[in-house]
Amino acid sequence: MMSTKAFTLVPAVEREQLMGDREWVSLECVECCGRNLYVGTSDCFVYHFLLEEKTVPGGSATFTATKQLHRHLGFKKPVNELRAASALHRLLVLCDGSITLVHMLSLEPVPSGARIKGATAFALNENPVSGDPFCVEVCIISVKRRTIQVFLVYEDRVQIVREVSTPEQPLAVAVDGHFLCLALTTQYIILNYSTGVAQDLFPFCSEEKRPIVKRIGRQEFLLAGPGGLGMFATVAGISQRAPVHWSENVVGAAVCFPYVIALDSEFITVHSMLDQQQKQTLPFKEGHILQDFEGRLIVATSKGVYVLVPLPLEKQIQDLLASRRVEEALVLAKGARRNIPKEKFQVMYRRVLQQAGFIQFAQLQFLEAKELFRSGQLDVRELISLYPFLLPTSSSFTRSHPPLHEFADLNQLTQGDQEKVAKCKRFLMSYLNEVRSTEVANGYKEDIDTALLKLYTEADHDSLLDLLVTENFCLLTDSAAWLEKHKKYFALGLLYHYNHQDAAAVQLWVSIVNGDIHDSTRSDLYEYIVDFLTYSLDPDLVWAYADWVLQKNPEVGVQVFTKRPVDEQSRFNPDDVISCLKKYPQALVKYLEHLVVDRRLEKEGYHTHLAVLYLDEVLQQRPSASGKDAEVTETQAKLRRLLQQSDLYQVHFLLDRIRGAGLPMENAILLGKLEQHEGALRILVHELADFPAAEGYCLWRSEGRAPPYRRRLFQLLLAIYLGPGPSAPELAVAAVDLLNRRATEFDAAQVLQLLPGTWSVQLLCPFLTGAVRDSVHARRTTQVAMGLAKSENLIYKYDKMKLKGSSVRLSDKKLCQMCRNPFCEPVFVRYPNGGLVHTHCAASRHTNPSSPSPGART
Repeated sequence: MMSTKAFTLVPAVEREQLMGDREWVSLECVECCGRNLYVGTSDCFVYHFLLEEKTVPGGSATFTATKQLHRHLGFKKPVNELRAASALHRLLVLCDGSITLVHMLSLEPVPSGARIKGATAFALNENPVSGDPFCVEVCIISVKRRTIQVFLVYEDRVQIVREVSTPEQPLAVAVDGHFLCLALTTQYIILNYSTGVAQDLFPFCSEEKRPIVKRIGRQEFLLAGPGGLGMFATVAGISQRAPVHWSENVVGAAVCFPYVIALDSEFITVHSMLDQQQKQTLPFKEGHILQDFEGRLIVATSKGVYVLVPLPLEKQIQDLLASRRVEEALVLAKGARRNIPKEKFQVMYRRVLQQAGFIQFAQLQFLEAKELFRSGQLDVRELISLYPFLLPTSSSFTRSHPPLHEFADLNQLTQGDQEKVAKCKRFLMSYLNEVRSTEVANGYKEDIDTALLKLYTEADHDSLLDLLVTENFCLLTDSAAWLEKHKKYFALGLLYHYNHQDAAAVQLWVSIVNGDIHDSTRSDLYEYIVDFLTYSLDPDLVWAYADWVLQKNPEVGVQVFTKRPVDEQSRFNPDDVISCLKKYPQALVKYLEHLVVDRRLEKEGYHTHLAVLYLDEVLQQRPSASGKDAEVTETQAKLRRLLQQSDLYQVHFLLDRIRGAGLPMENAILLGKLEQHEGALRILVHELADFPAAEGYCLWRSEGRAPPYRRRLFQLLLAIYLGPGPSAPELAVAAVDLLNRRATEFDAAQVLQLLPGTWSVQLLCPFLTGAVRDSVHARRTTQVAMGLAKSENLIYKYDKMKLKGSSVRLSDKKLCQMCRNPFCEPVFVRYPNGGLVHTHCAASRHTNPSSPSPGART
């Protein structure tokens, strides 16, 4: 058990003030109402004191009791109980079985002599049900066996309102509203005196101990239970709080939230209602009275009166925190909510949470500390300020006063233990990273992100780069100096970029690549710079470093022009770029490919330039290789593809460059572009002997053309295969193969005229079969078309005969339906709907379609 100083015991009335030198007189009961303190003695006297409380400079309280008067009640018995009814200015005094009403100041009995007889004990109802402000409700244990009586007490009279029987003899009573909490001979019960319903609580042995029944709040009581337990019970017969363990010999108890105070013959013990732990023990011999009077706790022996003065809860909490008893401090602080105004409590509780957080932090209990900091809404700069140099130099932060902790900085807290320092820094990194995007960071984002950057930099943490490439509030001056100090030049470049200083960033990165400064953060920094310039919106910056990136690697460097976003291409004039790339042939080829292939710019100069560059490279790569068996390089394949697909280059210019260069395939393609098909095909057939290429040539050049054009090309190819000159077996084979596979591409009649008479029908069977099939199909298709035409003609003839078979009556009264004039001669045009018009009007209608029409058909 850890002790807590929750109360101090202060003398209030000394023995000499009560009985002088009469040793045989003892103090029997006390009552306190405001400043008025009343004491009842064994010789039937009532004493009245004025109790003055003073606070000395040290913060402790002292009491001075000034005796006003005392009066003998006229009996030879001790005064058993005193209760003040301040609203009536009356003091209720129980002596010799009677409750007498006396004036609170004069102690004179009321003139009417009103009293309640036959009472052994009584209690005031602090939650009255009568609603009359000029009376108090009093519940007495009657001298009648097993009887409770309820009275209304006025200034000068009393009135009984209820008499209730109990299952056993009552020994002690407390009342709240209609509910009586009774200690009977063998048990405690709750009794509703209005309805008579009783609720058993738990057993009690009156022979072993003194009963205790205390009303501690609305509809709640404190009872001395079995086994030395202080039990709580509501009027519903249940307990909403855990019991507290006190002495078996308790003679008095009271509640001063959040504490339960118990009195026995040796000690005053203080227990917490929040965690049920015993918090304080005060030696107090021969005590027999402990009562709570509107928050003021009074204890008394038979010779003197004392006040238990509670220390302010805030002082108790601070004492607990000073002793590192965090959990107890938090429990007590949370329980103080009901004793402190809401706004003040919130301020106090947040501060306690923050203090507790720093205590846990100092003990390296980081999870607990983080939760306390969050719950206490800690100004995160309080934590950052513990770490030297982490707060920006421009920060105006000053620590809370009074301070939340006792540490100057992290070195003092860890006593120089570098392992602990490292753990604390890892915790701060984690905590700042979590809170930087929450409301905790509002107003402090620059301090948080700058501190986080410094921590990441020191620890060489991967998250440093993540911080700098996302939204952040790192202060440039502090952060740049810190990064430079730790040689984090790549990260410094990212910081410059985030602060719109791209030129400084690129210059720094270029220095790293050039080896002027060292930073191994990225092994691919050159590629990163190229990518950065590619997406830069500053053309001047790109031009400034274009030569540098091209010198390092032309094929990669050119990407600053070729891989730019489409909407950014217009910032760079292609002609300017080409001029820049003239010193870098490889890069120039890449850029022209970008213009021609990717962007599909239809400018003759770009296409011709690219073709010339391809051609130059091909000539350099294979100065003597030619013919069908020569290996086709990638560049040569690109050249052929460009020559075939593009129609924008200068054909004659390239043809002159190729002539005599040993590039027959390219020569054939260019001749094809000039429609010189025979020359092209002769190159493919006789010079290259590439029959598939020759066939492919026919398909390429006839693509998108009418069928007769394609037939002409294939007929020309066949003629070359079968033409005059030295014949080779492979040409005959190629001709037969072409005819048999492409039968539909030929005019059979023309083919038959070209074929040598020595060829057998069997050799050309596939071709002849296909040709006959096509001929038969064409003839039958023509016959079908002719039949359909004849049928349609017959239908029209029938319609014409029907029209001619009906007579038309014409007179001078008939009017032309177009011009509305009469017919002057028997010549007219009749429409299918029966309308008649002049011949010239009908002719006019055909030449002028917008003229009115008398019928739907002509």
